[in-house]
Amino acid sequence: EVQLVESGGGLVQAGGSLRLSCSASGFIFDDYAIGWFRQAPGKEREGVSAISNSDGSTVYKDSVKGRFTISRENNKVYLQMNSLKPEDTAVYFCNVDLYGVGSYWGQGTQVTVSS
Repeated sequence: EVQLVESGGGLVQAGGSLRLSCSASGFIFDDYAIGWFRQAPGKEREGVSAISNSDGSTVYKDSVKGRFTISRENNKVYLQMNSLKPEDTAVYFCNVDLYGVGSYWGQGTQVTVSS
């Protein structure tokens, strides 16, 4: 069974930092790219960052470039978030697309940034 479990969210003041973790199981971790998404109240879910399985290349949403860093090791994907802003407030999800099998999501972790 494919499982993704996020953790590390919380309440932080603007300018603060959080480190999110996504623990993956039920598939060959090293064979797939993993992405982080977020969804704020009343808004659509949006991609934040992703990391490849092959060469570790990364992509970021423009508004988080220079503040967020994605990494992966040992069946976990991390999202280090620095210089947080109130507009980063959202539920953060990790995702894996197992091509031909399905797209899987975790339950999400709440990040709240106060001004």
